[in-house]
Amino acid sequence: MVSNSLSLCLHHPHPHNDLTPQIFTKPKNLYYLRTSSIPTTLTTTSTKIIISPKNKVVHSLFHRRCNNILSPMASSDDQSHFTSQFDDFQPDPSLTNDDLKPTTIDQRNFSGWEMASLWIGLVVGVPSYYLAGSLVDLGMAWWQGIAIVVIANLITLVPLILIGQPGTKYGISFPILARSSFGIKGAHIPTLLRALVGCGWYGIETWIGGEAIFLLFPKVIKESSFSLPLSWLGTSPLEFTCFIIFWIAQLAIVWKGMDGIRDLEKYSAPILIALTSCLLIWSYVKAGGFGHLLNLSSRISSPQFWSLFFPSITANISFWATLALNIPDFTRYAKSQNDQIIGQVGLPIFMGLFTFVGLAVTSSTTVIFGHVISNPITLLGEIGGFLTIILAIIGISLATITTNIAANVVAPANALVNLSPSKFTFRRGALLTALLGIAFQPWRLLKSSESFVYTWLVGYSAILGPIMGILLADYYVIQGMNLRIKDLYTLSPSGAYYYKSGYNLVAMFALVIGILPVIPGFLQNVGIMSSIPKPFTIIYNNAWFFSLFLAGGLYCILSFIKGKKKNQQHIDPLLTNGC
Repeated sequence: MVSNSLSLCLHHPHPHNDLTPQIFTKPKNLYYLRTSSIPTTLTTTSTKIIISPKNKVVHSLFHRRCNNILSPMASSDDQSHFTSQFDDFQPDPSLTNDDLKPTTIDQRNFSGWEMASLWIGLVVGVPSYYLAGSLVDLGMAWWQGIAIVVIANLITLVPLILIGQPGTKYGISFPILARSSFGIKGAHIPTLLRALVGCGWYGIETWIGGEAIFLLFPKVIKESSFSLPLSWLGTSPLEFTCFIIFWIAQLAIVWKGMDGIRDLEKYSAPILIALTSCLLIWSYVKAGGFGHLLNLSSRISSPQFWSLFFPSITANISFWATLALNIPDFTRYAKSQNDQIIGQVGLPIFMGLFTFVGLAVTSSTTVIFGHVISNPITLLGEIGGFLTIILAIIGISLATITTNIAANVVAPANALVNLSPSKFTFRRGALLTALLGIAFQPWRLLKSSESFVYTWLVGYSAILGPIMGILLADYYVIQGMNLRIKDLYTLSPSGAYYYKSGYNLVAMFALVIGILPVIPGFLQNVGIMSSIPKPFTIIYNNAWFFSLFLAGGLYCILSFIKGKKKNQQHIDPLLTNGC
């Protein structure tokens, strides 16, 4: 035995009559515990554990069914792993399947670069390209548009990392995390709301991919009667056909699951960077520099700018608020907390760079073609040349698929799996997501900058903000970052997250109160209400912020009033020690 060993004794809160001490000798039964150089002693009457701070190996003399099992310790770089002990627990079959179980050590293979690659694949796409351009279209200067995008994404980075933490720590997805705050059954409400937004985005991205296919057709077909829009459909039969073709094509990647998505993002990132760089260089050479971009000044007054500033910040936060909510679906595969944090930092960096590319290329079209072309698909069609068209189709299709699959399929599919694990698999959930994407009629959402930014983006932020606020308040303030994993997979009324018949009524009430004040502003924006009091307009323009803090604060107050303890009574057997 080495020097400075510590004698630790653990108290078993739920003694069993059949506890028979046995020595674990196999590697899978060795448990690690981080210890400091300061001696620590706990007393008990049942078990003695000798710990070496130097080797961090715990030689245990307690039964593996004991509820106070120590989790495998993180390695020297503080990466956290989930134990295989979940396999010894029999969860309720109506609450789990292979897609909902906590990730195993072998499944945690996302490095920091792979997490960052995910963001490259997500950011490089037509909506991101179009986002800052939409702000310039509304009268802002080029630098104002980029600044708003960067500020908004720096703000978004905070909830991304905070919500991603439990995913990496416990290996659980967003629907399982939602059970801890909304209840075992109540979790269906936030996950399905998130799923609906994802379905809408899936339709938007698929429509963009269909436009890339539209480029393939010769001019004679694109100018035929088949390309004329139908009033009842809202678009032309030819464009709708292209939309369906792309809709079918991208489903093949979904069938490979998360491993296929990871490989797609990792290997697509360098290609997307190269194609984006080529487009930027082309515009620079053809336009004789970026002088025209730098000369783009604001066309609106200072009061008008500030009236647009806050809803624009909200819209840009809402752009990734969807993924910020279900980021545990990805961080559960991260090797460590460091990897998930390093990967997440890529968001504001890549968004800032890519929006600059979008603005630089868009401004150069005035010099090159004599008029502004803000749509990159239209621009690539104007450039002409067979090779350019082929590269354009590859680039746009790849950018669209990498964004669409990761951002808009995973969350809805997991929500449907959580709704009925016995009926839905990830693949079936993805198929239903794709079908709902058609029902959203994305060609109508993209008809103008105003409808895209202030109706779609700001509107759904009123739904996602309260969910985010409740999750953060519950996990960090109420639960103290300690979750009882087994209780997330049981319908037992004695479970920590069963609440009232499976629903946390406090969370439900806070969610409704968080959404209600934003509704008048939304109704006015879509034209249902002609006028509303000014405070409701301000609330709508700051919908994500307002609803997040309102719902989160109310949840904390009501939870403490109910006497909910801030921390769990004891550490869960499946609790990992990674932070």
